Amino acid sequence: MRARSDTLITTARLNIGQPRRQDYEDWAQLRRASRSYIEPWEPLWPVDALSRGDWSRRLSAWSSARKAGTAYVLLIRRAGDGALIGGLSFTHVRPWPADSASLGYWQGQAFEGQGYMREAVAASCSWAFSDLGLWRIEAGIVPGNERSRRVLEGTGFAEEGRAAAYLEIAGIRRDHILFGLVRPGPDR
Repeated sequence: MRARSDTLITTARLNIGQPRRQDYEDWAQLRRASRSYIEPWEPLWPVDALSRGDWSRRLSAWSSARKAGTAYVLLIRRAGDGALIGGLSFTHVRPWPADSASLGYWQGQAFEGQGYMREAVAASCSWAFSDLGLWRIEAGIVPGNERSRRVLEGTGFAEEGRAAAYLEIAGIRRDHILFGLVRPGPDR
């Protein structure tokens, strides 16, 4: 399958690009099928989660943030058949002198253990360094989320510490283990 015109990043197995209105069915179906797998690691879902109204609000917010240069939300599709695998985002994008952002990601349960998220994170971080001009990308995981730890460590992120009550996850304020990735190169 050819990459769509909104594809920003391609790898051997993936096409990563901006969400579109017509992605709703794939997005809702994947998140519905993987809800019990995803929900423990995310903020509480809204009452109307997975509805068209929820999708429209998200698209509007994501578009505004992208135009403002403060966030970039992307969907990950398998190159061979176009199947939606998950998503990732660069949020809290801060300009010079920080030139940094926070990384978040999710994937459908059926795609676990196949290396897709590691591939997507590596390619997307490379894109963020080159195309967005970032110098630093930060990510946080809930202690015990070993799958996310393996993704981050496998893509070069280094553990930097622990933040108490960092984010509300599944309705509870949770500590997070913080990781950082700095742009490689001779300028550092």
